[in-house]
Amino acid sequence: MITKEIQRAGIPVIQVTNLTKIAEGIGSNRILRGNSVLHVFGDPTLPLPSEQAYRERRVKQALNMLEKVPPEGQQAIIEE
Repeated sequence: MITKEIQRAGIPVIQVTNLTKIAEGIGSNRILRGNSVLHVFGDPTLPLPSEQAYRERRVKQALNMLEKVPPEGQQAIIEE
């Protein structure tokens, strides 16, 4: 709901969550699938250098999504 209000103000938002169906259901335009509820941008099961690379990839992916505009008639861009 917060993402929709921010978007309505004209500010593009990426919703990072592992609950993509719920985010899609409430009408988020840009959804990035996170790793888990507790670690959406990270994966603590990885060794530290790999985990840092994983986090960096996810942040870059989210930033790249800000440049995309959902096609007309589509509600969401979902990156898995």
